[in-house]
Amino acid sequence: MLTAADIMTKDVATIRSSATVAEAVRLMKARDWQALIVDRRHPQDAYGIITESDIVYKVIAYGKDPNQVRVYEVMTKPCIVVNPDLAVEYVARLFADHHLLRAPVIQGTLLGIISLDDILARSNFLEKPRTVILEQQLQEEIRKARTVCDHKGIRSEDCAAAWDAVDELQSELAHQRAERVLKTAFDEFCDEYPEARDVRMFDTWCSG
Repeated sequence: MLTAADIMTKDVATIRSSATVAEAVRLMKARDWQALIVDRRHPQDAYGIITESDIVYKVIAYGKDPNQVRVYEVMTKPCIVVNPDLAVEYVARLFADHHLLRAPVIQGTLLGIISLDDILARSNFLEKPRTVILEQQLQEEIRKARTVCDHKGIRSEDCAAAWDAVDELQSELAHQRAERVLKTAFDEFCDEYPEARDVRMFDTWCSG
């Protein structure tokens, strides 16, 4: 599964919050960056971000002198950051929930920056949509659960744990598809093995 670290852009620059917007623009133009990460003043401080949109909307649109406006006046701080180990689909969900265009990737220190372009261009969602992967994983877990129950016995803890894993994957798949699970894989198993209906220790395995 691809993570933020796999698709992020490592070529990222920081700028001081006390720098002028003119300095920020020159730095952006030098490397064709759309955003700069605003460095922390001390280790416990938060990172900030200044984007081309901030400059256009808050400086140029009001005819302000970029040599007089400081980065801290137009930046966003604290900014939402991304953990490098976060799966790409959850990065996309984070962006959607907060209407982000880009965010720094941080784990202790600044590692890179990730943008909508990175998600679109570098992820493998065309070749391997999440729902397809989940469906494959679900079928494999169902096969494993049936094998475990066959070898360990329907009343074993191993069998119960195997079906827990199936339930979790099936719920995630239903969430991805925005649909309701009308009959779980374990419900179907219970149709074949009615004795499994009252096995679960903390809850009822089957809905029937």
